[in-house]
Amino acid sequence: MEKRTNKVAIVTGGARGIGRGSALALADKGFDIALVDLLREEALATADEIRGRGVAVETYEADVSNFARAQEIVDAIVSKWRRVDFLLNNAGRGMPKGLLEISEAEWDRTIDINLKGCFNWCRAVAPTMQSAGAGRIVSISSVNAHTGGVTTAVSKFAYAAAKAGILGLTRALAKELAPNITVNAICPGVIETEATGGMIGARRDELVAAIALGRLGTPEDIGALVALLATIEPNFITGQAITVDGFQWVI
Repeated sequence: MEKRTNKVAIVTGGARGIGRGSALALADKGFDIALVDLLREEALATADEIRGRGVAVETYEADVSNFARAQEIVDAIVSKWRRVDFLLNNAGRGMPKGLLEISEAEWDRTIDINLKGCFNWCRAVAPTMQSAGAGRIVSISSVNAHTGGVTTAVSKFAYAAAKAGILGLTRALAKELAPNITVNAICPGVIETEATGGMIGARRDELVAAIALGRLGTPEDIGALVALLATIEPNFITGQAITVDGFQWVI
């Protein structure tokens, strides 16, 4: 691990999967970590791993779609650490239902978690970052934001719409919050996590065959880019949607 920086990173959906991999990568760069997740026991286990990196960590239980709760948690973080240097909007959920199967409530919930959640947390951290004159925000989108997914995708049109919305949010906020706050998005391809394990299943060989690098992605693959975007100096990267998929083609 690099020397502790005293910088603070917030990771939503940080208990497992891409969130966990990214939180550990940030801890290895010396960031103190605020983990936000509804999975309390798994968040506590990840927090123990983070402490093993020699940095401080706090866990917060929250539904990212709750605007007031985001404000409350950021206030608590700023009260404790006096700063927020980096935000990773990672929390999300899939939605496998098509247009004629999905209910209005399921559509609303998909948008609320995947897209409104990003707004909630950007809105919550922006004043502190603006006061400090510096900050970086990264949101996890998806290759489905570009492709719309395929008929066999685990998450279909509602998920693709929400993840595409993140790209618009990213580009607009990159302009609005410039020049001191950078805002970027990452579009993962097939990443093997607890959430995607069931989808991968018997299709593993088929999926791997459609990826130029010949393997599925891992949370560590995304975490490496998250850490880079959080620390790179000099930094001239903002308003970007960076695909991390091993060069995957639609099947």
